[in-house]
Amino acid sequence: MKLLREIVGYVLGGVLFVGLIPTLMWLASGMPDLLPIDIARGGVVIAIMLAGLALSIWTIVYMKRRGKGNPMDAFGHEVAPRTSHLMTDGPYRLNRNPMLTGTFIYLVGAAVWIWHWQALLVYAAFVAIMMVQVFSEERRLRRDFGKEYEEFCKIRRRF
Repeated sequence: MKLLREIVGYVLGGVLFVGLIPTLMWLASGMPDLLPIDIARGGVVIAIMLAGLALSIWTIVYMKRRGKGNPMDAFGHEVAPRTSHLMTDGPYRLNRNPMLTGTFIYLVGAAVWIWHWQALLVYAAFVAIMMVQVFSEERRLRRDFGKEYEEFCKIRRRF
């Protein structure tokens, strides 16, 4: 059952963040042609999207290997098993939310690729929704890890 929950968490996250949000950005922009793209913008898009994916994947793998858990927590509901201790090293040396930071970076790349202002509106709505999630998760982390989390917040920025 634990393995199934983990798989569901990874698939759900991948579908939502890597596929659905960029698709919504594209649809909201009137379904513009995605190809061809000029070489300079294409290079920037590839670099931004790969950097974002790399950071998110590094965080997921790190949480699985070192934290023995999964980052997927949806508005206080455990979608997959949580880590049993506070993660403060690895990608968490960069900030308190490296997986989401990677997702935000990836979606900036998608917005640059689509190159329409409507894509930015979808991005802004996504960021607003995810901030609600972040605040919910921070309350849980304060409850679960107390002073340890408070100290971590003093030395690491949210993003």
